[in-house]
Amino acid sequence: MRSEETEFRGGPLDGRVIAVLVGATGKPPKVYRVPVPGEDGAPGTVLVYRLAPAGRPRRSRWRYEFDPEADAASGRLRWPWSHRTGRPAGGGGTDAGGGGA
Repeated sequence: MRSEETEFRGGPLDGRVIAVLVGATGKPPKVYRVPVPGEDGAPGTVLVYRLAPAGRPRRSRWRYEFDPEADAASGRLRWPWSHRTGRPAGGGGTDAGGGGA
């Protein structure tokens, strides 16, 4: 597999350049998760970085920016129009289509 030197911005990895595996198209994953073990039996945390354009050409075309408010457990992007977990995906149960006999 190929890898690309990718810069990290913000958070504990700020300024570091790490080799990240790239896909068949040459683009790194959209989300990069870094597990951090907890100390003395405390639960660990997961640092989440999101892919962003590098802005100006340096070592690579991409960089990762720290996202402190990311939901690391779900692994999905949170869009304003997406359904929240625990709510039905339908819209209230009324039949707006009408039709019938």
